[in-house]
Amino acid sequence: MKRPVYIMVVACALLMLSACVSGPGAEADFMKKAKEMAAAVSEKPLDEKTIVAGLKEALNVGTQKAVQKVSAADGYFKNPKIKIPLPRDLQKWADRLRKIGLGKKVDELELSMNRAAEQAAPKAKDIFVDAVKKMTITDAKNILYGKNTNEATLFFEKHTRPSLFTLFFPVMKTALDNVGATKAYKYLLDRYNTLPLVEKKTYGLDAYATDKALDGLFYMISQEESLIRKDPAARVTELLKKVFK
Repeated sequence: MKRPVYIMVVACALLMLSACVSGPGAEADFMKKAKEMAAAVSEKPLDEKTIVAGLKEALNVGTQKAVQKVSAADGYFKNPKIKIPLPRDLQKWADRLRKIGLGKKVDELELSMNRAAEQAAPKAKDIFVDAVKKMTITDAKNILYGKNTNEATLFFEKHTRPSLFTLFFPVMKTALDNVGATKAYKYLLDRYNTLPLVEKKTYGLDAYATDKALDGLFYMISQEESLIRKDPAARVTELLKKVFK
């Protein structure tokens, strides 16, 4: 419905309502409804500058919260949605190792991978900030009016994941070394390869742990985005309240 026609319809509705006003408090109720309807009519659509600013603020808020959560102690390890497990093929030989009394070492390997991810996560902030700065008006509109509740996360992952992997890989490698994951992995792999009648194994732990760390980070960003879209309490600034109402 075009705006002038809509205004006429609302005006007629107000006149009809006013004719029906009667009884105690009715006039006050009518005036309240009239003001609400008038506000709806006079409200202007968001301009492009506001849309872009709102999306950028949402991304900054969402990514900062996500990074803060995953980089906390047990941010990965005690979150079943993003906890980094042993790779599926490694899990097979890990089961064999548990049977010969090395279950504690296997658990240490899994824990250390998650600790490495928690240490590496803060490094993502600068790349996220850069991606937000480069967002275009078209990007912002597609995100705001997209069908999915994680449109911003999808955009973010598409534009930042390659850079994040390049950044994360050496950080994760160093973190894996520092927390003992590399040492634990080598120890377990050497023990496994001494078992009779097993195919000798090798595995690139660094790349796997990096990919899983990024999976967890983007999952948490999607959760923050969904909150901003659905829960008014998550819109912590006036701009977010205006764009995501």
